[in-house]
Amino acid sequence: MTTFRLSSLFSATCLAAALAVSPAWAAQAAAPQSYAHLHANPAGSYQIDSDHSGVQFTIGHAGVGEFTGVFKQISGTYTFDPQHPAQDKADITIAAKSLDTFLPQRDTDLLAAPFFDAAAHPDIRFVSTRYVPHGKDGGTLYGNLTLRGVTKPVAFHVHLVGAGDVAYLPKPWGGYLSGFVATATINRMDFGMTAFAAGLSHEVKVRVEIEGVKTGG
Repeated sequence: MTTFRLSSLFSATCLAAALAVSPAWAAQAAAPQSYAHLHANPAGSYQIDSDHSGVQFTIGHAGVGEFTGVFKQISGTYTFDPQHPAQDKADITIAAKSLDTFLPQRDTDLLAAPFFDAAAHPDIRFVSTRYVPHGKDGGTLYGNLTLRGVTKPVAFHVHLVGAGDVAYLPKPWGGYLSGFVATATINRMDFGMTAFAAGLSHEVKVRVEIEGVKTGG
């Protein structure tokens, strides 16, 4: 019994000594920093970071549910200046073949001619025409969406997520960044995507998540 108590005392003493000399990162690991949005000046022109941007769409299925797909390749540029909204603009291209609905057969069907017709129309493009601010962190971005070779006006509700210098990220991701979320609802019938009209909703909800790296000075 005496041997057991001595062994326990020795172990406790060693543990206390180890904790006393633990490096600073051990304490930091136990109490991580809080996540917070950056609120620096977002004004400037940006190149879209394709690795941290994407598009989601949600469509009704069979009148009983919804499913969501994504486009994983998005590129382009945008300019945002809260003080000069007349200068705000965006030119965004989505690769149709980057579609992923998490079901290979459905992807094949949607990329075919009755739907996206990606072989004939490989790009989906949005080019803005004007931006109307609603407060300093959001507004409505009007523009023309070209899908399946058909161009129609679309308005996106835009929200600024954050902006600031992110020095700890390596190139090409780091630097002065800004990020936005834009949402809209479109009617697929307007773009000639009329297949399966009774089985899939005509309205499609679109969510665009953009992160950009500031260009120039």
